[in-house]
Amino acid sequence: MKFTLNWLKQHLDTDASIEVVAEKLTDIGLEIEGVTDRAAALADIRVAHIEEAGQHPDADRLKLCRVNTGDKIIQVVCGAPNARTGIKVALAQPGAIIPIDGSKLKPGKIRGVESQGMMCSTRELCLGEDHDGIIELPEDAEIGAPVASVLGADDPILEIGLTPNRPDCTGVRGIARDLAAAGIGTLKADPRQEPVTGAFDSPIGVTISGDIAANNAVPAFYGRYIRGVKNAESPEWLKARLEAIGLRPISTLVDITNLVTHDLGRPLHVFDADKLSGDINVRYATNGEKIAALDNKEYALSDSMVVIADQAKALGIGGIIGGEETGCLEETTNVFVECALFDPISIAKTGRKLQINSDARYRFERGVDPQSVAWGMEVATHLITEICGGEVSHVVKAGEVPNPRNAFDLRIDRIRELGGVAVEADRAIEILKSLGFEVSGSAPVVTAVAPTWRPDIIGEADLVEEVLRIVGYDKIPTVPLERETSLPIPALSPFQKRVGLTRRVLASRGLYETVTWSFTDSRWAKLFGELKDGLYLANPISSDLDIMRPNALINMIAAAGRNQARGFSDLALFEVGPEFFGDQPGDQRLVAAGLRSGAKTPRSWTGSRRDVDVFDVKADAEALIEALGTNAANVQVNTDGAREWYHPGRSAALQLGPKNVLGYFGELHPKVLKALGVKGRVVAFELFVENVPMPKKKGTARPALNASSFQSVERDFAFLLDEAVKAEAIIKAAKGADRNLITDVTIFDLYAGKGIEDGKKSLAFSITLQPTKATLTEEEIEAVCKKVVEAVEKATGGSLRA
Repeated sequence: MKFTLNWLKQHLDTDASIEVVAEKLTDIGLEIEGVTDRAAALADIRVAHIEEAGQHPDADRLKLCRVNTGDKIIQVVCGAPNARTGIKVALAQPGAIIPIDGSKLKPGKIRGVESQGMMCSTRELCLGEDHDGIIELPEDAEIGAPVASVLGADDPILEIGLTPNRPDCTGVRGIARDLAAAGIGTLKADPRQEPVTGAFDSPIGVTISGDIAANNAVPAFYGRYIRGVKNAESPEWLKARLEAIGLRPISTLVDITNLVTHDLGRPLHVFDADKLSGDINVRYATNGEKIAALDNKEYALSDSMVVIADQAKALGIGGIIGGEETGCLEETTNVFVECALFDPISIAKTGRKLQINSDARYRFERGVDPQSVAWGMEVATHLITEICGGEVSHVVKAGEVPNPRNAFDLRIDRIRELGGVAVEADRAIEILKSLGFEVSGSAPVVTAVAPTWRPDIIGEADLVEEVLRIVGYDKIPTVPLERETSLPIPALSPFQKRVGLTRRVLASRGLYETVTWSFTDSRWAKLFGELKDGLYLANPISSDLDIMRPNALINMIAAAGRNQARGFSDLALFEVGPEFFGDQPGDQRLVAAGLRSGAKTPRSWTGSRRDVDVFDVKADAEALIEALGTNAANVQVNTDGAREWYHPGRSAALQLGPKNVLGYFGELHPKVLKALGVKGRVVAFELFVENVPMPKKKGTARPALNASSFQSVERDFAFLLDEAVKAEAIIKAAKGADRNLITDVTIFDLYAGKGIEDGKKSLAFSITLQPTKATLTEEEIEAVCKKVVEAVEKATGGSLRA
């Protein structure tokens, strides 16, 4: 919401500076997003007078001008068609900063003739869009004076970030009302709201169709016929006001509707009455009905959309945008003014479906003051007749204007209880009255009737908030919460801490974190199992984000495909977030998922590239399990437990016991990769963070370092085994042979082929013996090795190779 300081002062009697106004607006909940001082940007631009405009000696379209700057005469080459002798212009001299691009003007030659300045257009000064000619200033403008003061551009512009619950502040008057309540001046009366007496009956009537009335889609529709108007260029004050907030002046009638919209938060529309075919009828559109709108686009309508129509066709989309055919032009002499009230939900649905963002829609879908249907018509009538002339008819009406008068009790003590600030009853009542509330009763309980322009007031807590924001949120004392114990309570729970730990561990392994939507495409989701109806979104933000994601890998795989398409094929990504399997509380779980594709190592003269494989993501998952406090050696790898989105035979489940599945890892199925647009091989893992047991509580001190001063010993073994025997079985058997001495078991060789009978394989591993009391003797080493051989033979049925 934009407005200028002088515009604000049309409603607010105050001498407050722009700094005071801006600070107070933020204090009362209307946060300032920016203050633009146009005068500072135009500081280098001055009024000058063209003493003589002659023809350029070497260019037909250029003029050579002698320009009086107030202290000297300079020569300026200008190509503007309206550059002529006797006019006053906006001049930039060498060294001046040009607002449109921030460049510094330098003297130069144009077609061989020196030019010592530039005469500017409104576009070059960021004061409008006109760049066909230079600005022509008033004849009484003082030569050498700042252009900003002459053009009224010394009026600073304020912009506030308006929250959706404050429809009353979509107009400048509502903002002025809040400032007056906060003590920044006094709210002025608005004489434009006084009724205008009609001189004749309107030749155009209005009706609201029965189905519209039944649905309360348009509670009230007022119209007025004004004949004999003159629709010319708007007066300077009106154009300047609209241009300051970024609107392009069009014609007086159109500009008046835009002014009232931003000034009072009351959208209007004006039809060229001579282009209407009979009475106005507010109805629903028919399916496929089309309308050419004022934004030069044609829209196909549906039967849920409200249209303003005559007896022949639709004239406009109700509450959103008018039609092009009945728009007001320079030759318009008779007009029909519309001032109506529309249902916010209906407006929001139509605007969203047609993707039209208009100033009218912005206000109607937030809630326009119902009473503005009556006084808005009078404001429009005053402005049109004062500027354009004309004779007005009686107002024609359809429907009834609602008069919501919601009353709420306010217990004065609740201001202190809810807000922490004790406010005297008289002060609270004064604040509410200044905001437009009707207050009756006395302390300790008063009754406040909300004004019609405040649909956001729905209870006592809202009344408390109104009082507090005017008193000042800075008056609320900072009070620490009472502690239940003498020690501070950690801000994060143990589980929240492990979520952060999960991110750090995966990032430390070279994976890049992604943050993707919690929604996904249902076509992709079907590849990851059966979908429940409760996962589908009733109102998706996009057609390809129509379901809650049942698997955290889906969007990450799609991201990998987009990276591949842009030349990034070596990827290592992870995400920690929820996946969903129902629409009930608790039907979601936290997953740490990661994927790798391409090469594990970059190209180098020191060796060849190695592509990623399932063991890379298995190592990622096991490292995370270990970091979360569970011994990865106790985790079983179940090759029969992987899910259908993984490649069969190249994937497995990670389990603690037969029932607790910690996650999955493996190569993704080719059909999944093809559907999501990914080429090549991709390996991935999923770890269900909540399924990893929390570590047992221990002291905060680190355990003592138990380093041995004795030499460790390594011994190698090779066993002949059946092909079905898993390496995991050998590692567990070998470690179990002597848990006190054997600290590590490592597989280092696998062989099958010549010299090994069919169905068999040779597997070699190394064990590390670490004594803690004395150096091991050869006999002790041989005894441990014998235990290892016996344990492996018993666990696997294999035999030691000679």
